[in-house]
Amino acid sequence: MDDLDLIALRHDFHKTPELGFAEDRTKARVAAILNDLGLEVHVGTGVVGVLKRGTGNRAIGLRADMDALPIHEASTHDYVSQTPGVMHACGHDGHVTMLLGAAATLAKNTDFDGTVVFIFQPNEEHGLGAQAMIAEGVLKRFPVEEIYAIHNLPGAPVGQVSTRPGQVCSSESLFEILIEGQGGHASMPHVGRDAITIGAEIVQCLQTIVSRKLAPGAGVVVSVTEFLTDGQRNVLPGTATLKGDVRARTPADREDADRLMRQIAEGIGAAHGVTVSVKFYTEFIETINASEPTRAVVNAARAMGLEADGNCAPMSFSEDFAHFSAAVPGCFLLMGNGQEGPCGQPLHSDDYDFNDDLLPIGAAFWAQLVRDRLPVTLANEV
Repeated sequence: MDDLDLIALRHDFHKTPELGFAEDRTKARVAAILNDLGLEVHVGTGVVGVLKRGTGNRAIGLRADMDALPIHEASTHDYVSQTPGVMHACGHDGHVTMLLGAAATLAKNTDFDGTVVFIFQPNEEHGLGAQAMIAEGVLKRFPVEEIYAIHNLPGAPVGQVSTRPGQVCSSESLFEILIEGQGGHASMPHVGRDAITIGAEIVQCLQTIVSRKLAPGAGVVVSVTEFLTDGQRNVLPGTATLKGDVRARTPADREDADRLMRQIAEGIGAAHGVTVSVKFYTEFIETINASEPTRAVVNAARAMGLEADGNCAPMSFSEDFAHFSAAVPGCFLLMGNGQEGPCGQPLHSDDYDFNDDLLPIGAAFWAQLVRDRLPVTLANEV
């Protein structure tokens, strides 16, 4: 779009994926393109491009994430990852390309009045990139009145927009439960305190947080994802560690999950005469959309002829754009990636691929949104 070959650019990013806070090549490539387009460019933890037109004093931010995942790609197309064990399995290569496409379009036009801040963020996957850029001062150095982000959505028709005011993505909290019992011989379990049996009981009881202790429909998910012990073939483990993940739609439900998890785990430990300790920490907070930016997204999509759902169901996955939208009114939206083949595969699968057909749609959407939010007035046209 506008002299940028979006498909070739996206394929280049796909072939050279980089993990969070190690997006050195990606940052350099993004910065070089923005420089070539004539934007004011700043490179730090991420990359920021600033584009000003007219005399308007309003500014909006558009954000794209840059990082890949530690997954070995199973695809067979000709732009497969060249970095073993790392791939763009979440479409961030497409997100970066669409935003660069929008920058190319807007840099060649004078049909908006104000400032656009293009934010290319590292390390979204671990929930640390937005916080790092904010701590570095991105919102103070480049103040914006509103901020927006797109994420592709496999399984939805290409270009279909889904969003909602209020909570749109869940928080993610990680937990670690340490059980300190007494190991022993597998033939004599009665003389020890078998940590694996106690751990299994805790795993089962944790599910009552969702099924019996929180309101139906609360949307909380509790998942134990690791069960680690020091046991062997004929050795009962003396210690066990449970690790996992909690998703919640409200801070209150998140805090209740933390409290109930401690109550259950420590209670079971006391019943068995062992020490149980719980760590619970949150990196992704709930993503909250502001009403006016959400309305603007729906209107911009419909103005382009895109199907747009402005009241979709809240998503159970998490997004660290939440830290930006907690600081500035914003909107996180989903854009359909297609329903067939690799483009319809689940995010984070080893054969997932971003849909090239979405690239010009996403770039054009960004440009439309900028024109809508930073309109040229008659006074500025004179």
